[in-house]
Amino acid sequence: MKVLMCVPNISEGKNRSLIDAVAEAVRVVEGIKLLEVSSDKDHHRSVFSYLGEPDKVLEATKRLADLSIDGIDMALHKGDHPRMGAVDVVPFIPVRNITSAEAVEIARVLGNYLGAKGIPVYYYEDAATFPERKNLVEVRKGQYEGLVEKLKNPSWAPDEGTATFNQKSGATAVGVRFPLIALNVNLNTADISIADRIAKGVRNLSGGYRYVRAISVNLRDQGMVQVSMNLTNYTKTPIHRVIETIRFEAARYGVSIAAAELVGPVPLNALEEIVRFYLQVHDFSVKQIIESNLLE
Repeated sequence: MKVLMCVPNISEGKNRSLIDAVAEAVRVVEGIKLLEVSSDKDHHRSVFSYLGEPDKVLEATKRLADLSIDGIDMALHKGDHPRMGAVDVVPFIPVRNITSAEAVEIARVLGNYLGAKGIPVYYYEDAATFPERKNLVEVRKGQYEGLVEKLKNPSWAPDEGTATFNQKSGATAVGVRFPLIALNVNLNTADISIADRIAKGVRNLSGGYRYVRAISVNLRDQGMVQVSMNLTNYTKTPIHRVIETIRFEAARYGVSIAAAELVGPVPLNALEEIVRFYLQVHDFSVKQIIESNLLE
């Protein structure tokens, strides 16, 4: 059986009734397994993770998009996480017996579906139509507030839909990618400048790790700040290396790590290096985990 995963991010992290309705719309699709729903009020964002056969995943994603588009008004949206649309980003991840090219076909169908609704759509990563659109950071640069000017630039004409600003729904990025890891590290300080300096230190764009994207976020309700990251290739930049770098850099300011969180599913192989590093079991393999053998 072919298995495809989808991890859409919508620009809503506070309206519990809408978030629950979107989750239910995904869950009721036969053959779909909803793995996790993660919502953050400060980010004002929710991430849904689910998998199944490709056609079922496509159906579930259309249902998720329809409810999100109806229920979210981007003109009123304020959040700490970069975003450009109600359905902000929709990544498809090949899991089993499905190629990246096949997943791109699914992405194209969804992109066409959203474009027909009047939403500018940009394809990114493996689905990108231009090299400069491969990186999500470049696609989303300027965010929702910059879309009016961006859409006037012929170089940024959308891949689907028209180059017309959709005030209510913004724009959507649809792509196919390697399974990234969404990792947040909370710091025992309310000083956002410290999180900002650390984020700059670990992210690729400012001289940090090649496969790390990072921003600083103010967790006002908790009285802390956060370094929020995407690890785009955990085989090249493992989780423990990033955590320890943040711990080292935070110590310069007399700050410690309060907690870390993983948003969404994590590949089992990504945990292999964590065990090897923290337990010093240098030859550990995920095949030693009893349950992993039941998946083969």
